[in-house]
Order: sequence, then C-alpha cells, then structure tokens
Amino acid sequence: MSLLEAPAEDTPAIEALVARHRQHTLRIDDSTCVSFRVCGEGAPIVLLHGIGSGSGSWLHQLDLLGGHFRVIAWDAPGYGSSTPLVPAAPQAADYAERLREFVDALGLDRFVLVGHSLGALIAGAFAARHAPRLRALMLASPAGGHARLDPQERQARLDERIGQMQRLGPDELARTRSGNLLSAKAPSAAVALVRWNMTRLDPQGYVQAVHMLAQGDLASDIGALALPVSVFCGAEDRVTPPAACRRIADACPSASWHLLPDLGHALYVEAPQPVSDLIRAFAAQAPD
Repeated sequence: MSLLEAPAEDTPAIEALVARHRQHTLRIDDSTCVSFRVCGEGAPIVLLHGIGSGSGSWLHQLDLLGGHFRVIAWDAPGYGSSTPLVPAAPQAADYAERLREFVDALGLDRFVLVGHSLGALIAGAFAARHAPRLRALMLASPAGGHARLDPQERQARLDERIGQMQRLGPDELARTRSGNLLSAKAPSAAVALVRWNMTRLDPQGYVQAVHMLAQGDLASDIGALALPVSVFCGAEDRVTPPAACRRIADACPSASWHLLPDLGHALYVEAPQPVSDLIRAFAAQAPD
C-alpha cells in the first residue's frame, strides 16, 4: 500500500512494524469475522481506532504495551478484514454488540477498553451496556457524536463526510485530510503512519461509521458509569478540541481529565511513548 507523500526513510520502519504485528482474523459465525492485531500476555487491553484509521494505527502501542499486557487492537466492522454491519445506518449500539461478540470469542472476561475518537463512541456504548466486563475505560480524543445537534446541521455534517469519501476516495482523502489529525510539529513518521492507515479505508465501512457518528451521544452513554474512566486529548487537537473533550469528561462523575501538550488528534500515533505510558499507568491501577 502506498505511503503517498511520506518520506522514503519512514517506509521501512512502518513495514517492519506491520510485519511484526500482522493482522489476524477471528470468525464469529458463518457470516461474520473480525480482524485484529495482538501482542503480549497478561491482563487484556482492547484498543478501538477512529473513523479514518484501523488496527494498524496502534502498532506502536502493541510494541510498547505488549511487554506488560495482552494488547488487542481490533478493526471495527467495515475496516480491515472485518465484516460490515447489516444496517446501512448503524448506531453505536450495533458496533458495541459486535465488540461483545468479538471479546466473547476471544474468551475475555474483564479488560481495559481504550477508544480513540469514533472508537470512544463505541467504547462508551459498550460500557453503558456491559460495565461489569470492564476494569477501566479510557477515551482518547473522544468524538461525542452529533445526536444533540440541530437536525439540519447533523444532516449537513453527514452529507459532507460521505461526499468527501465519494469524491476523493481513500488515497486522495489520505493525501488531503491526514494532516488534520496531527499537530504542526508532528514527526514525518507519524504523518506516514496516519496516511498508511487512511489509504486502507473501505468506503462502505467508512460511510457506515459516519452514520454512527451522526447518531451518537457519548455523554449520555457514560453519564451513569461508576467504573474508573480516563478522558484525555492533545492540546493542539483540531478535530475534537480540548473544550469538547473536557465536556465529555465532565459528563461522567468517575472520569479523570488529562490534557497532553503540543499534540494533535491522533496523539497516540504522534507521541507513542507518552500516550502508552498513560495507558499503562491507568491500566495498572485499575481494580481486578
């Protein structure tokens, strides 16, 4: 897969990461499978990617956390080799149900769940329905969903996102939009990994995810949670700005809030070590 305009020196490093953490496929039933990447042993951590990404965005976390935990990064329905959902316009609850099927098939009893951006919407929907399964919940640069917007504005945002994919396709979308996910100071390796993941988008899965975003309401899903919750984002995030992420944290009585300086939306790609340290510390303190 092309890295588009990424510097040539970054290509071997990404290829080495991909080779070290290859995609696996788990069959849920005769018509459904989920692809994922996994590394390590011990207490499980499940990682959920955002709308313009995939399991490959977590390659550094698989490296950095795999020595301490069993780290599992899934491909959401319609991403990677994961089977799309049946509804054309699914809701966060539909993704949460597929996640339940996935963790059941893996034999996970209790685990730490980390969701980034749109993955935070899925994580919140799962937590609202299956809180006893979670030791802790982490929401990175969370997308709050558009359910509370004026219907006309919600439809306009939906049409804009879908129109972009239809006009540009994954490669051009990666070329023109990947920079929005990072700060102005992001290293070229982070730019390369963001673009690599975006070029692998499947238009059908992306459009389904856009519909889920339009209907989502993360604040409502996490408002009654009593389990440990951490909400964090980058100070330079232009996609889910700090003020919006802070409102998500304020919606949950048990949530802590962290602002990481100088980082953009895809903060775990831009600064793998600090974000992995944050995840490791929170997961280590989570009750058994």
